[in-house]
Amino acid sequence: MGHDHGHGHGHGHAHGAAADGRRLTIALVITALVLVSGAVGAWITGSLSLLADLGHQVTDVAALVTAVVAARLAQRPPSARRTFGLGRSEVLGAAVNALALLAVTVWVAVEAVERLLADTPPEVPGLALLVFGAVGLVGNLVSLAVLSGGTGSLNVRGAALHVLGDALGSVAVMVAAGVVLLTGWPYADVVASLVIVAILVPRTVTLLSTTAHVLLEGTPPGTDVEEIRAALLAVPGVQEVHDLHVWVISDRVPAASAHLVVDEDATPHCEGRADGASVLDRAGEALRERFGIDHSTLQIETAEHADHEEHCAPPPVRGAINTPVTPRQS
Repeated sequence: MGHDHGHGHGHGHAHGAAADGRRLTIALVITALVLVSGAVGAWITGSLSLLADLGHQVTDVAALVTAVVAARLAQRPPSARRTFGLGRSEVLGAAVNALALLAVTVWVAVEAVERLLADTPPEVPGLALLVFGAVGLVGNLVSLAVLSGGTGSLNVRGAALHVLGDALGSVAVMVAAGVVLLTGWPYADVVASLVIVAILVPRTVTLLSTTAHVLLEGTPPGTDVEEIRAALLAVPGVQEVHDLHVWVISDRVPAASAHLVVDEDATPHCEGRADGASVLDRAGEALRERFGIDHSTLQIETAEHADHEEHCAPPPVRGAINTPVTPRQS
């Protein structure tokens, strides 16, 4: 006997993905224009910081294309082949973008070290650097303003992280240009490129960690599985909870499943009950109201039935010593 809560959630998710898709498309067009400007600037000046910024702009365009495609895919309804739909494509897109940005920042860091060790660093025209840095900054700030009105999904956050990297890069380019113009110090451009790397790497690693957690079926942030178990055990008629799983289908759609062993006289549905509330209703409401889990699948069974099941090993309780779990003997 099972029960599924969360009707209509897919529609809301698709609507959010559609709005994100529109914002991402606008940011993509702006970033593509900034990319053209940066390419011209890097070619004219030979600046590493501008080249670092250009590298980020290239990955930005790729990231925004990926994000737009992911947002479009997330709107597709579930199918017989993919019963959850393609909502997780947004998470996958964010992971690909984080990996790409990490690769670019490592490359820029290596190039910067090589220039620092060189006898004579390349000369960079300060005025041209200042102009191209300013053009990039304006474009990036407009893109960030557009993306800030999105849903805050991992997909949008991943794309916005790229654009933020560009904005910070443009600021670093302009600072380097100012130093070159005022002092003529030849290493200002290289130092600016290293500053860009230092700012971006921690944020990129954090995003990569978050997407990996979702793809590995991790629990939603801030969720305590033992609290959920206790809440289900507190439902009148529930004797035992096993095979409890809590995960996120995408970063915006938490889900849970569990087997509930109930009293012999407890009924899974409300037929024949004076209070009109069943075990399923109460358990589903507890998950929804207390933990924000709209999508739950609960199986109701008797103790006799549970004795004949093979159970998944429960997650270890904090501070407990892990011991081998032996299946129940039927």
